[in-house]
Amino acid sequence: MKFSVVITTYNRVSLLRRAVDSAINQTIPCEVIVADDCSADDTQAYVESLGNRVIYHRHEVNKGHAATVNTGVNQASGDWIKFLDDDDYLATNCIEEMAKAIALCPSAVICSCVAAQVDEHGVELSRTPQLGNGLAFSVPQADIHYGMLLELLPFGTPVQVACSRDAFCQTDGWDSQLDANCDDIDSWLRIAQFGDAIYLNQCLAYRTIWPGAYNHKFSVSKRLDTNILIKEKIYALVNEKHRHDLPKIEDIKKYLILHWAFVELKQKNVPDFLMMLNKSAFSTMAWRTFLTTVFLRRLHFQSKLIRKIVLY
Repeated sequence: MKFSVVITTYNRVSLLRRAVDSAINQTIPCEVIVADDCSADDTQAYVESLGNRVIYHRHEVNKGHAATVNTGVNQASGDWIKFLDDDDYLATNCIEEMAKAIALCPSAVICSCVAAQVDEHGVELSRTPQLGNGLAFSVPQADIHYGMLLELLPFGTPVQVACSRDAFCQTDGWDSQLDANCDDIDSWLRIAQFGDAIYLNQCLAYRTIWPGAYNHKFSVSKRLDTNILIKEKIYALVNEKHRHDLPKIEDIKKYLILHWAFVELKQKNVPDFLMMLNKSAFSTMAWRTFLTTVFLRRLHFQSKLIRKIVLY
């Protein structure tokens, strides 16, 4: 099994160095690819100084995040692709642990892990939750979209995720119409049509929370609209075995409005918070889903996706 780490970058060479170092210094060998979206800083000179340790491809014009991911994967020769944005980085044993779990579950097409959220100085702020029991477990394909829909199985951001290159290619890659706004989640839900999933209860990835992150350029209302679009796509893919347990899609939309209302409140945007709350506050199912997501994720995941197979 061969891994290719695909690092996307644009005008952030100071951060890129950390990402590249984390890929080059993995405990098992892997291919490292830097896909550069036409940076105007010293990115090209830096990457070329690394010689044959890194494969470098630079867009001649700026094409956006999704197109840059696709370019990187097209350059890859690995069986599995590990995604990595330039402002994030990997634990040194990330690829080794993922490869170990994938070897025990050859039907898997996507693998994710716990991530630490860190500030610009690398200080840990929080971690994504562990799910289930054991260090690693698999989720059968028939259960994946149900888990994604109710946010019981969050694959997370690119730094957390690896996928089969074959499955990625069958989906035609990332959608530039969603550029940097749920383009990753849209890809995960399509990849998950082709096999099982693996989740590692180990912190193997580090995601930087800072004002320069790509998704900060989108308004809350834009992110809400895209979230609704993604949920509609996932809803259509839920396996028949879970259909009798599904909330109505309108209740899920109200839950999303409720969720993003609290994001507005956190940002001290009280008028928009009240407007969104008014649209969702009287939906019992919206509150039930919200509370399940916030407080009961682990318990609900274990009780609903009982066919999970603990790997180790």
